[in-house]
Amino acid sequence: MNARLLAWARSAAMRYGLGIALIALWQVATMHAASIFFPTPYAIIARSAELWLSGPPSHLFLGDGVFHNIVPSLLRLLAGWCVAIAAGVPLGVLIGRSQYASDFLDPPLQFLRAIPGPALIPVLIILLGTESTMRVTLIAFGSVWPVLLNTIEGVRTIDPVAVDTARVFRLPRAARLRRIILPAAMPKIFGGVRVSLALAVILMVISELVASTNGIGYGIQNAQLMFLLTDMWCGVVLLAVLGSTLNWLFLKFEHRALEWHRGARGRTAI
Repeated sequence: MNARLLAWARSAAMRYGLGIALIALWQVATMHAASIFFPTPYAIIARSAELWLSGPPSHLFLGDGVFHNIVPSLLRLLAGWCVAIAAGVPLGVLIGRSQYASDFLDPPLQFLRAIPGPALIPVLIILLGTESTMRVTLIAFGSVWPVLLNTIEGVRTIDPVAVDTARVFRLPRAARLRRIILPAAMPKIFGGVRVSLALAVILMVISELVASTNGIGYGIQNAQLMFLLTDMWCGVVLLAVLGSTLNWLFLKFEHRALEWHRGARGRTAI
């Protein structure tokens, strides 16, 4: 039991020790600096609790800031990310499996991929206005490329023997796609989806810095303009926590979804 506890403590120290040390160093440095521009981690945590965890019991103690800023941001983020996945995976499979589709679609897609997403904000405001539709579209446009490119690469690198065998046995095209192509490409697809999630968080914040009335990015910018610097830091730390949490949740989901792939690979290696 003691050995197991010691192993757990060693693992926790290796995993979280550096982060805890950096937070402690941040606390000490900001206490000695006493600068209004750099509040202590304790002050940020206390203010975050006031902003987001001081609501009535009927709202599960969630403050107005949660419903005014955090929830809208999460909805836009998830909507844009899901649109990117829904568009990137089928298009990637099509391009990866068809040379004609690749020759036809590759030049315009490469042209669009070269355009930075934030540069399209003025155009999207003209076309879609300043509501959530514009922000969701920006998130989807900027985060679709890792999904698309990884899907293309995953589909193109499938073992040709498996595909040829399916053809010999006259497996229908839909069945080949469902049973051979997509499962074999799934690790690369998941890798692209994970990268796109990080991009979606960044684009969510950028989209909310322009002509917005709510959202985490709006809250950070508004706090900076009103010189509420602790509130501004609360938003920055919130984004770090949000991004880390979403990444952790996705890794857990990926681990479960691809468990069969690791098992099959292990049996093949044996």
